[in-house]
Amino acid sequence: MTTTIQLFITCIIDTLYPETGESVVRMLEKAGVNVSFPPGQTCCGQPAFNAGLRRQARMMAIQTIRAFEGYPGPVVVPSGSCAAMLRHSYAELFADDRQWLPRALALAERTYELSEFLVDVLGITDLGARFIGRVTYHSSCHLLRGLGVDRQPRALLANVHGAEMVELPESAECCGFGGVFSVEHPEISTAMLSRKIANLEASGADLVVSCDAGCITNINGGLHRMGRPLMAVHIADLLGKL
Repeated sequence: MTTTIQLFITCIIDTLYPETGESVVRMLEKAGVNVSFPPGQTCCGQPAFNAGLRRQARMMAIQTIRAFEGYPGPVVVPSGSCAAMLRHSYAELFADDRQWLPRALALAERTYELSEFLVDVLGITDLGARFIGRVTYHSSCHLLRGLGVDRQPRALLANVHGAEMVELPESAECCGFGGVFSVEHPEISTAMLSRKIANLEASGADLVVSCDAGCITNINGGLHRMGRPLMAVHIADLLGKL
């Protein structure tokens, strides 16, 4: 029986990287699942939540819960930060709300980050992807620390045919994005990004892969400003190639 998943595409992919969204769908279809897209979805509310705007974050969380409640099956998110928001922060937002807390917990229980779903739920680590060159992996903060997901994307990347996996020095260090953090603390953010780029260059990689579009945007912005030829891509852009 074919599994049907509900795709929460995230606002940054929808707005800035629609081609990555298409790669996510291809990646999931390669894994043999049917992809459904609940139409009422919008931002998960994380930017407002992180900025301390709890009322606004609750409004967006309620919209997200309502959007997915009528669609059964796993909710798959191609972003560690958004998946962590649904899995953990909604429970905090609605901790004292007897109406919405059970509904938030029900959504959290069936929410998975993309690589986590493929490896831990479907048991798939090889999607037949091919890349000739050296690949390194950047561990995004919410994915690693918020969800404890690290071996799953690495297992998928280890099975990219023709690729040589090289370790990124200090791979678990933040790239400096952090959403509103990069706006509120630009000097610190810039210093963190400079250190990340130095480590990327030290790795000798031809391509850097991450599971969060926010990190990819920040890293690519720094690489472009510094005139570096290296590029960061979402894991789906590598594994979901035609």
